[in-house]
Amino acid sequence: MKPLQLTKEQQKESIEAIKSYYFNEREEEITELAATLLLDFIVKNIGPHIYNQALTDAHSFMGEKIDELFTLEKSPASK
Repeated sequence: MKPLQLTKEQQKESIEAIKSYYFNEREEEITELAATLLLDFIVKNIGPHIYNQALTDAHSFMGEKIDELFTLEKSPASK
């Protein structure tokens, strides 16, 4: 499986979100490099857990929808 990769725009937005979080919540300024390294850590170490949970949720959802297909069964006409 290929590793999770963000587009340049997603990476830029995420880095800005990290910097904003540190400033607003911790009253600290964080450098671009520190935010980038933190984002890389999150993507590599936490991202797979989120991805796996999304797969589990999608599997459960699709399983329910597949089970609903049986409600569409038709009965043969009686003679």
